[in-house]
Amino acid sequence: MRVFGIAGRSGMGKTSLIIRLVPWFRAKGVTISTVKQAHEAFDVDKKGKDSYEHREAGASEVMIASARRWALMHEYRDEPEYTMDQLLARMSKVGLVLVEGFRQWPHPRLEVWREEGGKPPFWPEDDRMCALVSDRKVAACPLPQLNLDDTDAIGAMICERVGL
Repeated sequence: MRVFGIAGRSGMGKTSLIIRLVPWFRAKGVTISTVKQAHEAFDVDKKGKDSYEHREAGASEVMIASARRWALMHEYRDEPEYTMDQLLARMSKVGLVLVEGFRQWPHPRLEVWREEGGKPPFWPEDDRMCALVSDRKVAACPLPQLNLDDTDAIGAMICERVGL
């Protein structure tokens, strides 16, 4: 599977960009999935639900399924955190996986950065950044720069970068 990352600090607009890119790629006939990095303590289940109780009782994996969707929760327990390859192997094959976060993974990425966010960019220290997406030009940035609102240009750059 082709993998491309969307990086940036909290509040910069990563998720907003991804939710514009997903339908853009679908309209181009590209099957697409996403992987989102979450904080360590996230939970998709609710205390008191049967599936939560199964997991709390010690089940390694709990699948919840209905006629409309299914979800698989896996507890690491004593295992190390999965690598990118291990996580992607659990997903259905698609044309492109957009990854939000996981900057330690070895995939190309762009950075979403806005000066008014008040936080420094990642690009000066991350050599896997291949473009900067922002609401204005950043004179000091040597990377190709795209406007945050130009979904077509951003999608086209990703296609070119991953060979779609």
